[in-house]
Amino acid sequence: MYFMPQIKDKLVRVLRDRPTVITRAILWNIPHDSGREDISLKIGRYKKPRRLVIGREKPESEQPESELTLDNEEFKALIGFVSENYEPFRHGAKAFIPLDVPYASENAAQIRALFSLPEKQKTVEFILSHNIIPEEISTLLQQARRVHAVKEFEAMLDEGLTEPNWQKWFEQNSWVLGSEFVRVLDDRHIDTQNISDFLMEAYDGFLDVVEIKRPQGALKFWAASRDHGNCVPSSDLVKAITQANRYIFEIECEANSLKFLERVGGIRTVKPRCTLIFGRSNDWGSDEAEAYRILNAGFHNLHVMTYDHVLERAKRMVGVESEPEEEIPF
Repeated sequence: MYFMPQIKDKLVRVLRDRPTVITRAILWNIPHDSGREDISLKIGRYKKPRRLVIGREKPESEQPESELTLDNEEFKALIGFVSENYEPFRHGAKAFIPLDVPYASENAAQIRALFSLPEKQKTVEFILSHNIIPEEISTLLQQARRVHAVKEFEAMLDEGLTEPNWQKWFEQNSWVLGSEFVRVLDDRHIDTQNISDFLMEAYDGFLDVVEIKRPQGALKFWAASRDHGNCVPSSDLVKAITQANRYIFEIECEANSLKFLERVGGIRTVKPRCTLIFGRSNDWGSDEAEAYRILNAGFHNLHVMTYDHVLERAKRMVGVESEPEEEIPF
C-alpha cells in the first residue's frame, strides 16, 4: 500500500490499491470571487507507474482506465443519497419512506406503488384492518377531491366542451347529483333505440335516469320572446324534456323484461324518475327564477336543473364559497 500526498486545495485518498491499478478519490475546493466555494469529487481508476518514488513521481498514469467527476450539486446529492439509503438498503429495504422527510416528492412513487397493486380488494382490506389511513385523513381526502372536482366543473363551463366530456365528469363525480343516487350503472341502454346518458340506482333501490345536454352552444333554456309576459321554455328545452319523458316511458315498458333486468343488475323499476341537466342560469333575473320554479312544479317524475344549479349545489355540499379560495376549506 502506498499513500497519496496532500495537495493544496485538494484532498486525495486511495480507495483501493491493487498490483497494477489504483482507485482513488479527490476532493477539491473551487473558490469564487463572490466568496462562495464549490466542492467537487473525482473518482477514477488509474494504471500504476512501473516505478514509484514517493513525493516526486505522478501517482498514476495520465490516461485513466475510467474516471468520473461530480460537480458541487451532484456531489451533495450523492452524499444525501448515501446517507439516507445505505443503512436501510443494507438491511434489505429496497423501497422505504424516511419519516424525517415524509413529504419529499420522491416518496410519492413508493406510496403510489402500494395503491397500484392489482389486487385492489386485498389492498383495501389491509389498509382497513391495520388502520393505515385514519378516518379523519380519509374524510379530508374525499373533501379535497370534491373541492377539486367543483373547481374543475367551474372551469369546464368556460371551455365549450361537448357532451362526452360532461358525461365523463358526471360519471366520476356522481355525488354531485345528490344523495338520492347511490351509483351509476355500467349499462346505459334502455332498449336498442334508446340510450340514456346515465341509468342510476337511487337510494331506495329503484332505477332512475339522468340526462344531460351540453351547457354551451346554441341551446337556450328560455325562448327569445315571452308569451303574455311569461318566460316560456325554448324549443330546445321542449325537445330535451320530450326525450326525457320518452326514456321514462320506455323504461316502464321494459320493467318486466328479463333482458333489461339483467342489464341493470336486477334493480327494480317502479315509476322511474328523470333528472334533466340543461343550459345555464348564471344570467337569470327574478322572472326567470320564478318561471323555473313553476316549470318544475308541473312535473311529477322529471326534475330540470341547469349547470349553474348543479354547480351551486356542489359548492354547498363541499362548503366552497361562490368565489372559491385557493386554500381547501378544511
